[in-house]
Amino acid sequence: MTSSSVSSLTLVGQMFQREYGWLCGRIGRALGCPHGAQDIASETFLRVLAMPDPAAIREPRALLTTIARRLVYEGWRRQDLERAYFDSLALAPAAVHPSPEERLLVIETLLTLDRLLDGLSPRAKAAFLYHQLDALTYVQIAERLEVSVSRVQQYMAEAFKRCYLALEAA
Repeated sequence: MTSSSVSSLTLVGQMFQREYGWLCGRIGRALGCPHGAQDIASETFLRVLAMPDPAAIREPRALLTTIARRLVYEGWRRQDLERAYFDSLALAPAAVHPSPEERLLVIETLLTLDRLLDGLSPRAKAAFLYHQLDALTYVQIAERLEVSVSRVQQYMAEAFKRCYLALEAA
């Protein structure tokens, strides 16, 4: 371990001792679940520890609140996505239900796709998903979204650009 990583670890450890209880209380009030709040608070400090320069943090409570809030939102998004996936599975015949391992892979893939498309308008996301998952044509998507075919083309270009940039970065 380098001396800078030891000092970062010490700094984050001190921040943890000072702010963990406060952060758990703040998250706990928002979630209504002390155990979930502890999980979120712990993950928040792991994210702080992974930062390149924790010594540069000037407003620790503001940073901790921001990270924790994002983690809470990510959790809610995951729950919504899992619920939608399991609802769609309930409609499928039992013979085609995936194994638990396959379900986990599908959920992780859906979460990755959701993060990838984050920032697109709801209609652009819907257009991309209709095309990729439901194999709808641009004309069918335009009818469903009540927009022009050229607008669907624009939505698809935005989504494909995000996919390309993500692949290029990987």
